[in-house]
Order: sequence, then C-alpha cells, then structure tokens
Amino acid sequence: MTRRSKIALLILVATVALMGYYAVRLKRRAERLPARAVEVKPAPPPPPVTGKPNSVTLYVADDRDGLLHKRTVDVALPAEASERGLQLLRALIAAYQETNSAHPLAPDADVEAVFWAKPNIAVVDTNAAFADGHRSGILVEQLTVASVAQTLAANLPNVGRVRILVQGKERQTLAGHADLTSFYDVSAESWPVAP
Repeated sequence: MTRRSKIALLILVATVALMGYYAVRLKRRAERLPARAVEVKPAPPPPPVTGKPNSVTLYVADDRDGLLHKRTVDVALPAEASERGLQLLRALIAAYQETNSAHPLAPDADVEAVFWAKPNIAVVDTNAAFADGHRSGILVEQLTVASVAQTLAANLPNVGRVRILVQGKERQTLAGHADLTSFYDVSAESWPVAP
C-alpha cells in the first residue's frame, strides 16, 4: 500500500468516525427536546341548514325482515335540489347511526354531495367511511343502496335513476356485493316496503 493510499484511508476512517459521533450527538439532543403535542382539530361542523322544516319520507332498511320501512320525519330543506337531496340523505344516515339501529352504518359515514347528471339522474357522493365501514353481505348492501335511492325518489319528484360514488370516484361494490358501477333504476328495481 502506498503512502497516499494510507493517508486517504486514514482520512476516510476519521471522517466516518466523526460522522458517527455527530449522529449520536444529534440523536441525544433530539431525545432531550420536549415532545410537541400535535393538535388535531376536528372538521368544523357544517353550517346550519336554512329552510322551512318539511315532513319527508325516509325509507329505512331493517336487516331483520329485509324490508324498507317508511318513516316520516321533519327536516329543514333548502330550496336548491342538490342541497335538498344532501339533507334528505343525511337525515337517513342519522337514522342508521341511532343506538340500536336495525341497519347500522359506520359512525362517521356521511354523504358529501348530491348532484344531477341529467334532469332525472341523481349522483350521490359518499365519504370513504360510508363504504369502508359498511358491513359486507348481499342483503345489507342492497338494502342500503335501495334505501338511498327510494328516499331520494320519494322526496324529489324527478329522480328516476341513482348512482353512488365513493369520494367522487366509481367503486365496484359497496362492501363486496352490491354493484355500484351501474345506475339504480328507481321504478324498475323498487325494493319491498313493509306494509
């Protein structure tokens, strides 16, 4: 080994040793710093809905008998159709999130928006928790889709077909069974309703 090689090797070893010493000091200094609590702020509550309370019909699913049950509730509905649809479905989801619900949904399930693709097609955009937290099974998934579609059709006269998205995107199924890739035709696919 030449003298230059020995000097280069010595400098390299010294540099590695100094970097190791520096890394250990930085680690110890970081450990001594007080842990900062990260403040997570909850999402602000939605603005209060302005509008006259209206008596509306919700089609609430019941897993025990596999039927939709009509339930009349008072909901403040705005004049604009998309906002009316949103408030209707939020009232429906609130019914599912009640204690001892016969068709429970995830506690943070929500509808983000309802908009119109054509005059008679309602598109419902749900949050991820609506689908990710949904129980898997053919009946429970179909009941949810039918409940959403029938509630909109019963209260918004122009609804003929309904499409459900998850976070603005098409999803194959709700939780593995109910097809979300196609439209739900309200008149052709009406679900049995309890007498």
